Amino acid sequence: MTHRSFHPTPKTLMGPGPSDVHPRVLAALAQPTIGHLDPQFVSLMDDIKALLRYAFQTSNQLTLPLSAPGSAGMEAAFANLLEPGDKVIVCVNGVFGMRMSENVRRMGGEPVVVEDQWGKPVDPEKLADALAAHPDAKIVSFVHAETSTGVCSDVAQLCRLAKAAGCLTIVDAVTAVGGVELRVDDWQADVVYAGTQKCLSCPPGISLITFSDAAAARVKARKLPVQSWFLDVSLLMAYWEGEGARTYHHTAPVNAMYSLHEALLMLHEEGLENAWQRHHSMHELLVRGLSGLGINFVVDARHRLPQLNVVSVPDGVDEAAVRRSLLEDYNLEIGAGLGVFAGKVWRIGLMGYAARRENVQLCVSALGSCL
Repeated sequence: MTHRSFHPTPKTLMGPGPSDVHPRVLAALAQPTIGHLDPQFVSLMDDIKALLRYAFQTSNQLTLPLSAPGSAGMEAAFANLLEPGDKVIVCVNGVFGMRMSENVRRMGGEPVVVEDQWGKPVDPEKLADALAAHPDAKIVSFVHAETSTGVCSDVAQLCRLAKAAGCLTIVDAVTAVGGVELRVDDWQADVVYAGTQKCLSCPPGISLITFSDAAAARVKARKLPVQSWFLDVSLLMAYWEGEGARTYHHTAPVNAMYSLHEALLMLHEEGLENAWQRHHSMHELLVRGLSGLGINFVVDARHRLPQLNVVSVPDGVDEAAVRRSLLEDYNLEIGAGLGVFAGKVWRIGLMGYAARRENVQLCVSALGSCL
């Protein structure tokens, strides 16, 4: 066998993630690698934390990137807050709510699952009923932007209910950050995690997480050590803080952090509100284009994620064959359905750099040709 360097065919990524990486972010990846405790890198770490607080709209001191993909953010949230025997109310309206429940089970917690139909947001009344029925619950967890269904839930209202019942909240914002409104402090969310590969136009491989003061206090008050050594935020912060005397924890993926910094810098330059509006405008353009093809959206307009569009496959159409044709003939990737939506929907991403007029036009015209 002859081995050669790998040169992938450039694709337009309009699936559920990863999304198209911005050329500025790709260029940042290619800069010279320096040591992860080099004074220049330490300075970069400080800037990354400041830009992360802007992206999350928080002043939380405990805000940092984790050297692992978005799923590690989920695990870090539960591993740090949850102790064996803790009761956790988990709102499930898609795949990633189900994963939250699995994290609770594996860490020895007691999950109380509040289910909603796929394609619908988390129902605040169901959460209120669950809180009343389980006054000993300590945590409420839910997904802000459910990637499997394209649904956006009301974070502010759900956090208010949890706070009134004395619970901390864990919020999955992997697909939300940079794409739809998220205000961690104003909405009183306690632990929020996200990823780089969605609306930040950054390669996958890093997760982003923030802990409120109340959540940080819960971590400090633990009776048992955090289950995961690598994801223990008290150890991680000794590396990401330290006033110039940082404790070695792990070798950070230096070049990946370059790319994260550039992506966060671009979000700051554009402005959060402008980024949210851009995603919404491109979504509206996509709606008009797909409506002309007779393609219908699964989620009610009030609860749709503009950056992750779930549409029904027309009757009689082989959805896998269409996706294959898009990839082979147009170098265009869209996503298949998961779970109960498998074989029934396409998931079309307009995330970050992909949320551009030319991408929408390519998607609509290519789908029209395939159909």
